[in-house]
Amino acid sequence: MRYFIELSYAGTRYHGWQTQPNADTVQNNIEKALSLLLRFPTPITGAGRTDSGVHARQMFAHFDTNLIFDPNDLVYKLNSFLSHDIAIHQIFAVQDQAHARFDAVSRQYKYYIHSKKNPFLNDFSWYYKPELDLKAMNEAAKSLLFFTDFKSFSKTHTDVKTYICHIEEAYWQKENDQLVFTITADRFLRNMVRAIAGTLINVGLGKITPTDMVKIIEARNRNKAGFSVPAHGLFLEKITYPEHLKR
Repeated sequence: MRYFIELSYAGTRYHGWQTQPNADTVQNNIEKALSLLLRFPTPITGAGRTDSGVHARQMFAHFDTNLIFDPNDLVYKLNSFLSHDIAIHQIFAVQDQAHARFDAVSRQYKYYIHSKKNPFLNDFSWYYKPELDLKAMNEAAKSLLFFTDFKSFSKTHTDVKTYICHIEEAYWQKENDQLVFTITADRFLRNMVRAIAGTLINVGLGKITPTDMVKIIEARNRNKAGFSVPAHGLFLEKITYPEHLKR
């Protein structure tokens, strides 16, 4: 049977989600614990992959097993085995063909910036002091909704077959002492959110205009876009699936 795992993690000390040789990753830690508890090698497939230092409030992965087990008991045991910065929230049975990555309908990311020094935010928000023009940034962000090809914001030399993404929403807002960028789409390219956020910050600084944002998207050239903001302010916030996947 196939099962989904819902989890969250602080990515500070991990080299991203995906298993890599000679690197400590979130996927690798969960696979080790799961295989030990089920007493059989149990690989998992994630809904996507986050870069080194990026966090996830909600991530999903799937695995297959012939063993019969109590999902609540397995959640408890996994949390006992795993480090404090990875939390398993639930495990539930899904349809045999359900896929954590390919069946996701949408993904939402949030990027956090704080302009006042705060030791309690350092690992989860980017400390950036310059004043930003939020109105101009949101005007530029609206441009993203009218395009589907985002090669200008993709990491170069990747093996993707298409740069097409459908963005549902993209906006900045103030939340207490932080600026938060929210973006939701059916899929994202590698480094895409961080590159978009950096480009929008250049708009907020007055280095480029909202009109320039359109030109950057149309250029399909990463060199035309802005810098990538640091990883530690980025969260994979939410992943949505069709309800029919559950058994």
